[in-house]
Amino acid sequence: MSRTLEQIEDEVLRLPEKSRAKLMELLLSSFQDQAGSDEEAIGRAWVEEAERRDDEMSGGSEKGLAAQEVFSKLRSCR
Repeated sequence: MSRTLEQIEDEVLRLPEKSRAKLMELLLSSFQDQAGSDEEAIGRAWVEEAERRDDEMSGGSEKGLAAQEVFSKLRSCR
């Protein structure tokens, strides 16, 4: 017979504080492991995008804007 989430919650909440803390760390690390790989993939994607944009600007196919112009445009969007 499988237990429901409510049954598991009730059982976990009856555990001593140290046991609940250990379980919490285990559960959180299971999310962080996945989030870490997602963050790495996102980081790689940003590096690739930055390199692509740098190549475009260095090659002359894309013209950049002066920082002052960018900030001026941003202020006007408020």
